[in-house]
Amino acid sequence: MRIERFDYVLPPDLIAQRPPPLREASRLMILDRKGGTTETGRFTDLPRCLRRGDLLVINDTRVVPARLRARKPTGGQVEILLVRREGNGSSWWCMTSPGRGLVPGTRLVVGDGLEAEIVERDENGRFLLNLHTRSGSVDEAIHRFGVPPVPPYIRREPGDDLERMDRDRYQTVYAREEGAIAAPTAGLHFTEAALAGLRGQGVGVARVTLHVGPGTFQPVRTATTDEHRVEAEWARMPESTAAAIADCRRTGGRIVAVGTTTTRLLESRAGEDGRVHPGEGWCELTIGPGHRFRVVDALLTNFHLPRSSLLILVSAFAGRTRILDAYAQAVEQRFRFYSYGDAMFIR
Repeated sequence: MRIERFDYVLPPDLIAQRPPPLREASRLMILDRKGGTTETGRFTDLPRCLRRGDLLVINDTRVVPARLRARKPTGGQVEILLVRREGNGSSWWCMTSPGRGLVPGTRLVVGDGLEAEIVERDENGRFLLNLHTRSGSVDEAIHRFGVPPVPPYIRREPGDDLERMDRDRYQTVYAREEGAIAAPTAGLHFTEAALAGLRGQGVGVARVTLHVGPGTFQPVRTATTDEHRVEAEWARMPESTAAAIADCRRTGGRIVAVGTTTTRLLESRAGEDGRVHPGEGWCELTIGPGHRFRVVDALLTNFHLPRSSLLILVSAFAGRTRILDAYAQAVEQRFRFYSYGDAMFIR
């Protein structure tokens, strides 16, 4: 399918620049994918969308403060986005802006006691660098000097109050396994109290881990959806979660995925019979038109960028026309879009 068929017009002022004052204060659009009807409510209405026996599956990845600001030997500024650790040491593959003039051997000063040395550049323009620190561990230095890697459409000034706020709010309350460079944003709306309330009404909660990487947020540059491939991301399906999914299926409950990253992982671990297999490794599944969903029955998600792999995924789940119609209603009703924006529940 041509990528321009996943386009829509969004007024810039509807791109959320900050989260709501309270996590659960977001709005919620409820989309019935069979009838195409929508309802508008608040995120606090989610419990009435779920029923006893359903299983909510969350992605417990934790965002690394992966954006580092550095100086070249010439004094020029460089922004480093750590993408993926190489092995278990201090080497990282990264994206830089700008990348011009960076060659193997270049040493960038990140902060007092932390330097980044360029090792090599790959064919995609990413750099492998070694981080050197005079005291403490490299990970401690990353947390000291790094800032949350919020998307570029969220405008921040270095050191401002919003950047400090991101350390808390660009992280789910259940984040546990550090390794992501972007938040699984559908989960940002939950509080511990909200999750406890769902458990109290008989809704199960199970965890998976998928470390969100560049593949999730990079733009689709191909002419058709069939040509695009989402870059692999490391993931884990615990045995306990696979067992919980099997139990839910056996008792007639629904599998409710919190976010597109959870959806990709669940679907990637499913056999032809819908049975989910535990294990860990690289998640390489790209979900597009025609995908047969074997696990996910309902999806909680945010509103996604035009022509993005995430918009393509939710369109595969609910139908392109229904999704774009719902997005048009969201624009008309002035919903807040993207990472810090409002939510949609698709059932």
